[in-house]
Amino acid sequence: MILDLSLVLALAALTLALLLNLWRLARGPSLPDRVLALDTMYINAIALLVLLGIAYGGRQYVEAALVLALFGFAATVGFALVLLRRSVPAGESSDAD
Repeated sequence: MILDLSLVLALAALTLALLLNLWRLARGPSLPDRVLALDTMYINAIALLVLLGIAYGGRQYVEAALVLALFGFAATVGFALVLLRRSVPAGESSDAD
């Protein structure tokens, strides 16, 4: 009874968080804000998958959450590299000489 109620409340809260992150992704004033919103959406989606795994008792949800975490990490690193390259003026390197 308590577990069912807490799962419903947690799913509702994470769904709301995903919708707010989607709004920030669409209306973010700058590119770093949008990247941060996308990274937070990955984290919220992972939490949703884990909660669904608890609710339905399926191992597949947890495995899907692990795969999504790997993709989210790779995407975050890729976006960080793109942002780093955009912030360095042409002709200069980001490495200390």
